[in-house]
Amino acid sequence: MVDYLPKDSPSTTAMDVMEEEFDGAVANTRVMMRDVSIQEALAFKEELKAIEGVSEVTWLDDALDVKTPIEMADPDTVESYYKDGNALFSFHIEEGKEVETTDAIYQLIGEDNAMSGEALDTATSQKMTGKESMYAAALLIPIIILILVLSTNSWAEPALFLTAIGISVLINLGTNIFLGEISFITQSVAPILQLAVSLDYAIFLLHSFADYRKTENTPAKAMQMAMKRSFPAIVASASTTFFGFIALTFMDFEIGADLGVNLVKGIALSFISVMVFLPALTLMCYHWIDKTKHKQLLPSIRNVGKTLIKFRIPALLILLLLIVPAYLGQGKTDFMYGMGEQPDSTRSGSDSIAIEQVYDKHTPMVLLVPKGDIAKEEELVQEIKDFSEVKSTVSYVDAISPAIPAEYLDESVTEQFFSENYSRIIINSAIDNEGEETFAFIEQLKAKASQYYSDDYHLLGESVTLYDMKNVVEDDNTVVNVLTVVAIAIVLLITFRSLSFPVVLLVTIQSAVWINLSIPYFTNISLVYVGYLIISTVQLAATVDYAILLTEAYKENRKEMRALPAVRKTIDEKIFSIGVSASILSSVGFILWLTSSNQIVGSIGLLLGRGALLAFIMVVLVLPAMLIVLDRIIEKTTWKPNFYKGE
Repeated sequence: MVDYLPKDSPSTTAMDVMEEEFDGAVANTRVMMRDVSIQEALAFKEELKAIEGVSEVTWLDDALDVKTPIEMADPDTVESYYKDGNALFSFHIEEGKEVETTDAIYQLIGEDNAMSGEALDTATSQKMTGKESMYAAALLIPIIILILVLSTNSWAEPALFLTAIGISVLINLGTNIFLGEISFITQSVAPILQLAVSLDYAIFLLHSFADYRKTENTPAKAMQMAMKRSFPAIVASASTTFFGFIALTFMDFEIGADLGVNLVKGIALSFISVMVFLPALTLMCYHWIDKTKHKQLLPSIRNVGKTLIKFRIPALLILLLLIVPAYLGQGKTDFMYGMGEQPDSTRSGSDSIAIEQVYDKHTPMVLLVPKGDIAKEEELVQEIKDFSEVKSTVSYVDAISPAIPAEYLDESVTEQFFSENYSRIIINSAIDNEGEETFAFIEQLKAKASQYYSDDYHLLGESVTLYDMKNVVEDDNTVVNVLTVVAIAIVLLITFRSLSFPVVLLVTIQSAVWINLSIPYFTNISLVYVGYLIISTVQLAATVDYAILLTEAYKENRKEMRALPAVRKTIDEKIFSIGVSASILSSVGFILWLTSSNQIVGSIGLLLGRGALLAFIMVVLVLPAMLIVLDRIIEKTTWKPNFYKGE
């Protein structure tokens, strides 16, 4: 996730400075060896150093002279590295080598010892991504096939749906080679989201084709009419989703662009596949559709519109009661900005707990300050040690002595502390990687460093990166949401040639988004911020299709009858199609949630599954109520509505 921060963010700049000035990097992994002597620990340290991808191995001998009895040393320093016969090593694993390096370390330490850290979390997530994507697909495809079989009258139709969209998904995955690389978050989420979001287009077209088969002489003529009739709805649906995903590419936090570009590509390819490939495929295979016809497996729901219309007043009252608390609640949710903790069921999760039971939490940071004034540096280090969150520091004044001039010592001794321009201070803290307490501590450190060196210092580490991430994505939230709403509003304005229809549709779907995103706040659950940000766009862009489908049909029916019967008829006609689409999108979300150990992917799945259900409820209960109540306003603010005037 660090790779996706803006290049000018303070932690990215700090990382660049340290890489230029020092050979070493910040520790991102820890290993605990149980029941070892100091000599055994020193021997293990050399074995660890020899593994490819491992650098900057730090242990007790880097903080003090282990040749003297450790009983005479500072107990806090000793217990940061060696406690009750357990030795704790900190080191850096090179970026891009996380999987093979952690595998080699596991071979070295065996089952009885433990490893944890940011690099291990990355390796675990990368290894799980491929397996979990396959597992999610293995669960998802049978469920989608079942939903499609239940919702169609032919055994062949589901195969046509999945072939048309499946081919566009495969082409989208293949074209990622031109991007060079993509995030494994995108790899997990994008193909399944593309399938779920764009399956609607194929459903719209083939349902329309089935209707025209009853009135037209030839399948070719029926397909021609179906394409003409369904084209506006498919274009509107694809456009809202397309522009919603484009909004993600405007995020400063570039994971949005990574996912947004993939989904934009996917929607464009799905649209082309449905409007070019699917009609040709269907006309080649229509006789298979005829041969495999079966009775409708689900009983038809009659007069459902009449029943749902009775709830129009309670539905509007409930919306009015919920909309303000939901809006306020979704803005006050407690967020996580990183990858989240690994589940206890994984080895990295259980190892992390084992290390914390002996050594507490460990969050290292590095402070780079201008080189030259040892007295000032010593004073700063002493003040940093006074912070309750700090367990120990590793610096020249700690490990050597401020009384010994650095030029009297060999460069091999001083190179880990001094570069040409900077002095390096490693701060070992006993706090979580992120959270209010951690971010407050980072602000205290920055303030303390500023007292001594003004702005001429650099602070880095995983927690500092997450602190920057928090600041970046909070700004992104406003930009992305405004762009999404404006883009979708323009598409709706063009589609319906109306000022009021876009407002009605956006209020309906945006309310569902706010309710969905406020649930974590009211249930006191932390939410991964990247998931929140993506879903606030994806849910709006993907589920506004339901509202478009219902409103398009209502607009046509309203030309032949008054508002109440028009809404009733529209619900009867469209609730089945909307229900199919919502059930597929919801299934996709819940399966991603159930199958993913990655908290970002899991949170996107849960929010998507719940959001699709909420959007369905809003579209079949609240939207019809608003269409009836605002009928006169809609008529006056729509260009050439041609609404029915008779009794």
